[in-house]
Amino acid sequence: MSRQMLAIALAPLLGLFILGIGNGFLSTLITLRLDSAGESATMIGIVSSAYFIGLSLGAMFNDRLLLRIGHIRAYGSFASLVAVTVLLQGLVSDPWAWFALRLIGGWATVGVYLVIESWLLTSGDAKSRGRLLALYMISLYAAGVIGQLLLGVVSGMGETAPFMVIGMLASLSVLPMAMIPRVSPLIEHAEPLPPHRLIMLTPTGVMGSLGSGMVVAAAYSLLPLYLQRIGMSVTQVGQMMAVVILGAMLLQYPIGRWSDRHDRQMVLIAISAFCVLISAAMLWLPLSLGLLAVLLFLLGGGVFALYPVAVSHAADRAPAGALVRMSQGLLLINAIGSTVSPLMISPVMTVVGDDGLFWAFGGLSLAFVLFFAWRRSVRPAPIPVAPFTATTPMSAAGAELVVTEELVQGALEHEHLEDLSDAVPDVEVAEPIVGPPAEDESHVTYYDDDSDKKHTVSPQR
Repeated sequence: MSRQMLAIALAPLLGLFILGIGNGFLSTLITLRLDSAGESATMIGIVSSAYFIGLSLGAMFNDRLLLRIGHIRAYGSFASLVAVTVLLQGLVSDPWAWFALRLIGGWATVGVYLVIESWLLTSGDAKSRGRLLALYMISLYAAGVIGQLLLGVVSGMGETAPFMVIGMLASLSVLPMAMIPRVSPLIEHAEPLPPHRLIMLTPTGVMGSLGSGMVVAAAYSLLPLYLQRIGMSVTQVGQMMAVVILGAMLLQYPIGRWSDRHDRQMVLIAISAFCVLISAAMLWLPLSLGLLAVLLFLLGGGVFALYPVAVSHAADRAPAGALVRMSQGLLLINAIGSTVSPLMISPVMTVVGDDGLFWAFGGLSLAFVLFFAWRRSVRPAPIPVAPFTATTPMSAAGAELVVTEELVQGALEHEHLEDLSDAVPDVEVAEPIVGPPAEDESHVTYYDDDSDKKHTVSPQR
C-alpha cells in the first residue's frame, strides 16, 4: 500500500478507532445498568433491540443523506448525535427513554460507519481493498477490546462518568475527519439484492447471515447480563467481553482460510456444531474463571466467523455483476437477525433463568446445523472462487469493500458453471456451458493463491 493511500485512509481509521473505544463498551454498560436498576431480561432485550433497529434503518437510508451533504459534514452530524444520545442516557434512567435514545444512537452510529467505510472504499482501487479492509478490521476489533477493558476503570469514576467518556470520545472522533484537506469522494446509492432473490441465489448465505446477526447481537447485549448475574463485577464482565472480541479477532481468519480449502457448507456445519458444544459446556460444566474465559474466547471465534464464511459461500456462487448487491443484501439480512435476537432470547432468560441464554444459543446453533446439512444434501456447493475475506461491515459501503478484484475475477471465470438468470434476471451473466459437478465426480478443482498448481477437493454440496 502506498504512503499516499495510507495517508488518505489514516483519518477515517483513526476516527473509527476513537469512536469504537467508547462504542465498544456502551452496549455492555447499558445492559449492566438496566440489570442493576432491577429491569427484567425482557426489558433489557427490548432496549437492546432498539440499537439494532436503528442500525438497520440507517443501513437502508443514511446513504441518501451522505450523498446530499458530503462525507465530512455527515460524519460531524452523526458523531455529534451519538455523543448527545449517550450523554442523555447519563441524565435519564427511564428504560423507554433509553429505548428511544438507543434507536437514534444506532441510526447515527451506522451513519458514522457509512462515512468511514465509503471513504475507505473510494480511497483506492479494487486491488487495494483487501489491505484497506484488513486495517479497518484491526482498528474495529482493537477498539472493541480496549473499550471493554476500560469499562471497569471508567465505571469506578462515578455514576455518569462512563457516559461522559463515551460522549467525549464520539466528539473527539470528529477531529481526524475534520482536518482532511481534500474533497469528499463520491458514492452511489445502494440497491441491495431483494430478499427473495437472495434466497433463490444462496439460501445457505441468507441463513448464515441471519443466524450470525442473531447470535452476535445476543452476545453483545445479553451475555453481559448473564455474566453479571453469575456474580461477576463490572470489571470482570468487561474483561470477559474483551475475551469474546479477542476470540473473534484472532480466530476469524484461520477459520476462513480453512473454508478456502474445504467445502464451505461443511465449515458452516462445523462452526454451528462447535457453538452447540460450547453452549452445552457453559450449561453443564463447573466453570472456573479460566475455563469460562477459554469457552468465551472460542465462542467469540465461532459466532463471529459465521457471517464472513456465509458471505464467502454466497460469493462463490454469485455472478460478478451481482456481487456488490448480494453483499449489501446479506448485510441487511444480518441486521434483521440482530434486531429480532434480543426480543426473542431475553424472554427465554426471563422464563428459564440466566442459563436461558445458552439454551437459546445451543438451540439456534443446532437449527443452523440441520439447515446447512439439509442444503448440502440437496444442492452441490459452489467452487471457491477467491480467498476468504474477514469482515464485519456495518454499512452498504462496507459490504462493497468485500468485493475485491480477485473475487470479481473469480466470479467471472466460474459464473458459466450454472444458469443464474432466474435468481438475478437483471444482471448479465455468462451462458452456462457446463453444469454443476456431477454426483459421481470424485474431484473438482479450485483456486490456489500460493502457487500455480491446482488443488483438488471432494465434490461439494
